[in-house]
Amino acid sequence: MKHLSIAHREALTNLWLAGPATLVMTLFIFLPVAIVAILSFTDYQFGAKSFAWVGLDNYSKLFGSTLGQRAITNTLIYVAIVIPLSVGFGLVVALGLHRMMDWAPWLSHTLRTLYFLPVAATLVAMSVAWQMVLHPTLGVVNQTLAVLGGAPQDWLSDRGLVLYTLAAVGIWQTVGYNMVLFFAGLVAIPPELYDAAEVDGASGGWSRFWTVTWPMLGPTTLFVLVVTATSAFRVFETVATLTRGGPAFASDTLVYALYREGFVYFKAGYASAITMVFFAFLLALTIMQFRIVERRVHYR
Repeated sequence: MKHLSIAHREALTNLWLAGPATLVMTLFIFLPVAIVAILSFTDYQFGAKSFAWVGLDNYSKLFGSTLGQRAITNTLIYVAIVIPLSVGFGLVVALGLHRMMDWAPWLSHTLRTLYFLPVAATLVAMSVAWQMVLHPTLGVVNQTLAVLGGAPQDWLSDRGLVLYTLAAVGIWQTVGYNMVLFFAGLVAIPPELYDAAEVDGASGGWSRFWTVTWPMLGPTTLFVLVVTATSAFRVFETVATLTRGGPAFASDTLVYALYREGFVYFKAGYASAITMVFFAFLLALTIMQFRIVERRVHYR
């Protein structure tokens, strides 16, 4: 090692430090993605000894068939509902609990725990509980509607309601996590900034929010948006447990279609194409969020 130059020593050190992590990422992330991308252009089925190159046929089938279009549309509608409402409710709850810390800390701690319980619980178990809550005759939701004079609904069997019902469950499941992130961001804001804003005339709650709270929550908001978008796009457990894509594929999503085509019908090539489309949608949404939101992020 003594005859090596400083540049060579630094290169070897960097290779020694970054090499193992790079190798692991290559073997378990980049290589599988490359294999899936190649399979998406074939008609390979699990267990088959051979396969043929079909080009863009799998993608044409996905975007050209009624079932493929419905899975894509349902996913986009689900994401469009869950992301803004989950982030918005999480922020509102965090603001309320943060303000509550001034006069009832014990109540704030208790409510934070309750809001976070859906995140800590197993989503499959919670889906079974939701199935009972939304039962058309025995469920507490329809019983409450009957008491209030409303008409009971088939929340999981009505083609016009099922996707919105799943979106409501998704919002319920993610609000607690977003609340914790926003609450941590609120706690990290220096109180001196509010004092300075009050000196400048921002004494009301709304003006304090827009001049101090919201700009300082920029990095937290960006992270929450990315995490929520990732979670919303890969919705699977509630669909598989509550509806299995029904009725009549009204709640079918990309990830559930991927599971059905790949692990029920063993169409690995078609499932790989669905995977690549799912990855492209998620990547595009993440890049869009970074480019739009990051411009307004205030980093300290």
